Amino acid sequence: MRERESADSSLKSQSILTQVMDKGHFQKLAATLSLSAGQSIELRCKGSNVTWNYPSYLDTFKDSRLSIKQLDRYGQLILANSTAADTGEYSCWLQLCNGNKCRKDETKTGSTYIFFTDKEELFVPTPSYFEIVYLNPDKPAVIPCRVTTPSAKVTLHREFPAEEIETDGTDIIYDVKKGFVYQHPTSDHKGIVYCKAESQGAPQISIKYHLLYVEVPKGPPSTTIAASSNRAEVSDSVHVICTVLGEPDVDVNFRWQYPGQESERPAIIQNFWRLINRGTGHTTRISKSILLVEDFEARDAGNYICIAQNLQGETTVATKVELN
Repeated sequence: MRERESADSSLKSQSILTQVMDKGHFQKLAATLSLSAGQSIELRCKGSNVTWNYPSYLDTFKDSRLSIKQLDRYGQLILANSTAADTGEYSCWLQLCNGNKCRKDETKTGSTYIFFTDKEELFVPTPSYFEIVYLNPDKPAVIPCRVTTPSAKVTLHREFPAEEIETDGTDIIYDVKKGFVYQHPTSDHKGIVYCKAESQGAPQISIKYHLLYVEVPKGPPSTTIAASSNRAEVSDSVHVICTVLGEPDVDVNFRWQYPGQESERPAIIQNFWRLINRGTGHTTRISKSILLVEDFEARDAGNYICIAQNLQGETTVATKVELN
């Protein structure tokens, strides 16, 4: 019974998204759709307050080929002169609003994945020639070499040593909408890889992906603090360094509290980060914030407090600098 309900719900959600065909005909969309690059497409979603989602690439360049309008009874999305790069998921849903607060109506959604096929571009083009993919031991990693032709044969290859990487359908799988997925990444998977696609012609090669293995604890920043000296003479320059070791793709924000702050004593603060290898292929991000006080004076003596924050929380550390 549960499975049947799930199927009914899926059908119901698909029903609000349609494609406008020639001569005013409409077609309900399946989970995937293949069109030739160069074609234009018009999608409609029933409802008076519709929100759309589409490949972020179209937003990045504020693409004039994309037009979205809300009419009385439906939302309309038109994409003109499509290209292989437009391949991706197109979805819509009805917004339920009460005053300024809106939420998604989970029973009224629609989604389809559109392949814009181009025999010259078997892989969905990307703006870069090289991408970093982080391998976390506790979550799947995706090598995003998506194709524009769903029937293309796609294989994964290691650059050195030069070899094809076997996809067993268990630990490494190929998802035509995502790319190759490493279900349980390990440090053995690190290195440079690329994908190869074949479809009725010469094989094509994707961009290269640099796989970096990450193994640091999740949680608030792991933070340390140190001063160039904990005792300073008048007119000395003193710098205090706040250091965080963390995951390569997790940003850290720093805030400072220091003795001269209330009297608006000028201090120079510099933030920077870099990736470091910690042996055995483990990659860590080291983030630093440096607070510099020049011409040290009596009012600068006291506690220097650094607050480091990431999405998991914040950590506060402090050190004392005294006047000699």
